[in-house]
Amino acid sequence: MRFYISATGSKRLAVSGAAAGSDGIGGVWRGMKWKSSAAAVGSRRSHRKFRLLFGLLLPFLFVRTAFLVLESAALCSSSIGCVTSLTWRIFGGSDAALLREELTRALLEATSIDDDDGGGVGIRRAEPSNSEPVSFKDLVKDMTLNGQDIKAFAFKTKAMIAKMEHIVKAAQWHESVYWHLAANGVPKSLHCLSLEMAEEYAVNAAARSQLPSPPYVYRITDSSYHHVVLLTDNILAASVVISSASKASSNPEKLVFHVITDKKTYTSMHAWFAVNKIDSVVVEVKSLHQYDWSHEVNVAVKEMLEIHHQIWNQKYRTMKKEVFEYGKEDDHKLDVLSPGCISLLNHLRIYLPELFPDLDKVLFLDDDIVVQHDLSSLWDLDLNQKVVGAVVDSWCGPDCCPGRKYKDYLNFTDPIISSNFDQDRCGWLYGVNVFDLKRWRKTNITAVYHQWLKHSLNSGFALWHPGALPPALLAFENHVQRIHPTWHLAGLGYRYPRPRIEERMLRAAAVVHFSGPAKPWLEIGSSHVRGVWTRHVNLSNEHIMKCGIMG
Repeated sequence: MRFYISATGSKRLAVSGAAAGSDGIGGVWRGMKWKSSAAAVGSRRSHRKFRLLFGLLLPFLFVRTAFLVLESAALCSSSIGCVTSLTWRIFGGSDAALLREELTRALLEATSIDDDDGGGVGIRRAEPSNSEPVSFKDLVKDMTLNGQDIKAFAFKTKAMIAKMEHIVKAAQWHESVYWHLAANGVPKSLHCLSLEMAEEYAVNAAARSQLPSPPYVYRITDSSYHHVVLLTDNILAASVVISSASKASSNPEKLVFHVITDKKTYTSMHAWFAVNKIDSVVVEVKSLHQYDWSHEVNVAVKEMLEIHHQIWNQKYRTMKKEVFEYGKEDDHKLDVLSPGCISLLNHLRIYLPELFPDLDKVLFLDDDIVVQHDLSSLWDLDLNQKVVGAVVDSWCGPDCCPGRKYKDYLNFTDPIISSNFDQDRCGWLYGVNVFDLKRWRKTNITAVYHQWLKHSLNSGFALWHPGALPPALLAFENHVQRIHPTWHLAGLGYRYPRPRIEERMLRAAAVVHFSGPAKPWLEIGSSHVRGVWTRHVNLSNEHIMKCGIMG
């Protein structure tokens, strides 16, 4: 018997064989039927096992899917993202990876919206709201009660941080303002010393004795001596300057100090130096009311002071309206609070040729300095036909002057300033300056100074920041000779001096200058550098002890 199976058309089976009988055919057919029946039974058993396994897995798959759907509804920030992440998690994706992806997407969206608004989160833009969470605990409570998604979490976190930044920066700014206000007060001890010396002047004939004593009067106008000028109403500060300079000098008998003060402080200042004489040093104390100036000079001085008052008032009103984003550099903006900005003694240095008509060269010192090394060679400096010798560069290198560029003093939005000066140019320092008065008298520096004051008046008092230095930068243009930075180390009166003052710089400087609000006679002064100043205070003096002045 032969079998033929057709590969085309309908299924067909042909059986051939002449010798085959009916029994043979039936036996074969029955065998084939039995085998087919056995295969069907096996197939049904296989399907039954699959259905049984599927029936066992289906409840777990359903529960897993339902759980992920509910969880994703709370986590996803978009429907497309939910479908993608749900599929990913059903087939074994990492929950941590999903959460990180969703959180990153939400944070980037929050950040991009903030950037589109035109700035970062800061004290200017953040407006606190009572609806925003103020702590992490409040944030968690808000998220769990309201069932919000990751996107809401990102935006609420951003709002909470912005609110915190607003509170912190506002507090820092207020603290800085209060610190500057504290720096402008007169300590009780200094006020006490002034009253004590005024009383001494009244009751003690020695306190009213002539300064300098008659044998040394000629030195006041003798240009062969080294003349040092101080404009101050601070008795203790003046005594430290003179004491430290005389101790550091290799030839103190050549020093002549000219202390110029106001009328109210004159008797106290005179009494102090009359009863506390320093060996070999000549000290002259003179009050402004003792000068016999011409009418033109008196009018010019009055006009100068009135304009500086107007500049100060304008800046102060503007500052009150502004909201600063706090930073360490903002401390310098508050210098406007200093009374020195409108002090006559502070601005009168522009009239040094009129104050000392008989002298050719003087060394000008601020009253908040300490002399550490001999200054004699300053009088021998070659100023190269310039009028003033001053430190320009900081200790960080040539043309390095952080916080002291022209743009830090002048308003370069005004065309009269921007067209005449370079904003990145370094400004020179007041406080330790050699002035060639003979050459000054041949220039028009003082007249140029008053011209700039009139420009400021006509421009609404907005050409420069309040202070003595900004208009001097303009008036002394092309009249300044650079001297080595080791002569003058400034910035010890700031909380964040720039550049940072190192111990080696402090030791090497010929003069250290407590420029800034934190004067060494104040409690807010830095303890790290106050010792440089207090070592020159005579703590055994009876008036110092009575007024409670301590080092």
